[in-house]
Amino acid sequence: MRRIGLAIVLVVSLLLAPLAAEAQAAKVPRIGYLGNGNPPRATSELPFAIGLRELGWIEGQTVTTEYRWARGNPDLLQGLATELVQAKVDVIVAAGPRAISAARESTLTIPVVFVYLADPIAAGFVSSLARPGGNLTGTASEFETLITKQLQLLKEAVPQLSRIGILRHSDGSLAIRGAAETAARELALTSRTLTVAEAGKFESAFKTAKHERLGAVLVLPGPYFDVHRRQLIELAAKYHLAASYEFRNYVEDGGLMSYGPSINEMWRRSASYVDRILKGAKPADLPVEQASKFELVINLKTAKALGLTISPSVLGRADQIIE
Repeated sequence: MRRIGLAIVLVVSLLLAPLAAEAQAAKVPRIGYLGNGNPPRATSELPFAIGLRELGWIEGQTVTTEYRWARGNPDLLQGLATELVQAKVDVIVAAGPRAISAARESTLTIPVVFVYLADPIAAGFVSSLARPGGNLTGTASEFETLITKQLQLLKEAVPQLSRIGILRHSDGSLAIRGAAETAARELALTSRTLTVAEAGKFESAFKTAKHERLGAVLVLPGPYFDVHRRQLIELAAKYHLAASYEFRNYVEDGGLMSYGPSINEMWRRSASYVDRILKGAKPADLPVEQASKFELVINLKTAKALGLTISPSVLGRADQIIE
């Protein structure tokens, strides 16, 4: 009887082994992507998705990505982050302070990879760049250190510029605001900081800038502004104000100029963090990488509409000129 029992166990084990192996092979890692804006026409065109493919991760085959979009409403981010946690994703990818905070508040165990344009240590997201600690790591660009060059380029592009508006979102980094105001003083520019909380207040800010005869507007970085960038660009044109932005997509959409880190490169680098985490690395041991690629983009068509002649010295430093 004992031999018969052992034989039965052996037969059952042999029958179940392929099923267990198949189930294990079928387990595909799941990534949670927490986006601030609207869904793109094709998620496969996102720089993050491109970065994953370059690393051998094929959507729908070797990895699955759960996308959640706030559609320009930051108040939705906390609920969306909770959805991703409930979906039992293996890692969450987020950009901007509200999205990163929402992911952190939703989980202390699921790794979070961030893309952040301010100091992540000052924001309390990591303990240090070298050893982040906790479950967060990613790429960062301390925009505070770039503001002076942004203003220098804008001042060179706009002759006789003496007064400037600094446009910031109410959720924006106070450190970046302070750096912008300090940089303006150092460049002998009188600045007026205009803080807005919602898109409905954008026009009021540009009206104020025009009324107070500000010669240009520096738009500080922020996911909310990026979502509504076309409205900002249209208002700058309507009120005939030169404006400088954080990323090239503003200029591609008709803005005058941008100087800042390559956000596409930062997103592609975030894919490498996800790659390492899915292969067993812990976020606490992955140093935060700072942006290393920066780009100046100028739209000559917009400059002409504003009656500006960009000096050869500025054009010679541009990474791209849109005509």
